[in-house]
Amino acid sequence: MGRGRTTTNARTNPERGARDASRAQATASKSKARSADVSATGANLKEWNPKSWRQREALQQPNYENQAELEEALKVIANRPPLVFAGEARDLQEKLANAAAGNAFVLFGGDCAESFRDFTSDNVRDTYRVLLQMSVVLMYGSGVPVVKLGRMAGQFAKPRSEDLETIDGVSLPSYRGDNINSCEFTPEARRPDPSRLVKAYDQSCATLNLLRAFSNGGYAAMTRVSDWNLDFMENTERGSQYEDLAQRVDAAIDFMAACGIDETHPSMQETSFFTAHEALHLGYEESLTRLDSTTEEHYGCSAHFLWCGERTRQPEGAHMEYFRGISNPIGIKISDKSDGEGVVSLVKKLNPDNVPGRITLISRMGAAKLREHLPRLITAIEDAGLNVLWVTDPMHGNTIKTDNGFKTRPFEAVRDEIMAFFEVHEKMGTYPGGVHLEMTGQNVTECTGGIMDVSVSDLEKRYLTHCDPRLNASQAIELAFLMASELNDMRRRRAAQ
Repeated sequence: MGRGRTTTNARTNPERGARDASRAQATASKSKARSADVSATGANLKEWNPKSWRQREALQQPNYENQAELEEALKVIANRPPLVFAGEARDLQEKLANAAAGNAFVLFGGDCAESFRDFTSDNVRDTYRVLLQMSVVLMYGSGVPVVKLGRMAGQFAKPRSEDLETIDGVSLPSYRGDNINSCEFTPEARRPDPSRLVKAYDQSCATLNLLRAFSNGGYAAMTRVSDWNLDFMENTERGSQYEDLAQRVDAAIDFMAACGIDETHPSMQETSFFTAHEALHLGYEESLTRLDSTTEEHYGCSAHFLWCGERTRQPEGAHMEYFRGISNPIGIKISDKSDGEGVVSLVKKLNPDNVPGRITLISRMGAAKLREHLPRLITAIEDAGLNVLWVTDPMHGNTIKTDNGFKTRPFEAVRDEIMAFFEVHEKMGTYPGGVHLEMTGQNVTECTGGIMDVSVSDLEKRYLTHCDPRLNASQAIELAFLMASELNDMRRRRAAQ
């Protein structure tokens, strides 16, 4: 929910507690009277089916030369097993509702765009491992559970500003992600190829197999927290800081064991890990939409969480038509150009019964614009009494191009937007529920700054991204320590009110 509804807040601010209790009661009453047109998870099912988006204008879709080839590829995918399951998505929605109420923090992280070339088990493991490290830092520092979502197992497609890219007078289709075409600037490479959708499905399936094994096979056990440090971070300041924290976690586990608490309990040996991506290619999403036999609700089974960007969230567009009928928790990107009335209207359309955990609003503005524009959007949502989870994307509002031709993101700008996000929510009395990062477990040099002081001249050393620049492991963990410290300070200030 927008308002932080911890017991402390309700007790120290009776007016806020009463308002939140009233909102919760209204939501509960509404759910009892829910019509057949709205699912239990909040989906708007009126005159909806998985194909109904085809009657609307669909932006950011590839121009395939052979529609028969496309339909055949989509048929192959439709006959494959779902990548995720409805029950997992419902579990995630409950956790997101908990975060929206101020009782957890959400961490999104992973590649800007997954690639076929860089797909290896080591790369998947290393990104997963950094997310585990970040979650431990955040949990230990903030004192709340961390909900982990990877931009993995499906984050291929990218929106483009133009359909064509022109170099030296030659125009070819823009690169839209490895599931559509290839980044090499040749006519054959840039031709949208439907068979790549099937390859993307297969890679997503393999990635999910690894993630499930890591999460449930002992790799994510809290007793292994000291083993998660990456080799290249040894003997670095952040590596040492993490090792110090890991030793404190180990000491806490030893204390628990001495008290008779079983360290082999599943909660200590396993973790929940969810996948998320931008649902851009609607044919692919439709092919992986399934009717859940236990609830008779439709789920987008390409990922647990799907989001929509600013380029495709037109209220009457094809993407919003698809999104309104799936029962997954969904995200909406918003910027300084978003107007409060429009965002409120869209949230109501996608979540007509105001079900908690259904909608996540992901702001992407840059620190200065966030301080100026986020308060009016929060006010609009709060005045409308809507349940949303607030998350910041500090990456996309901070992309610059250097004189030597590299796109980069200064670490300090990313950090400042996160801190501005925390600052605004604390002033507004609402809860900053999570962060959405483009990052990797690889030792890349794509974003400048951070404790390792990556310079503009360093960018060419290990600039490996297929699309936008990513934080490396050291920078990502540095952010986790900074966020944990600020969240802890905010918690103390709330308790002292």
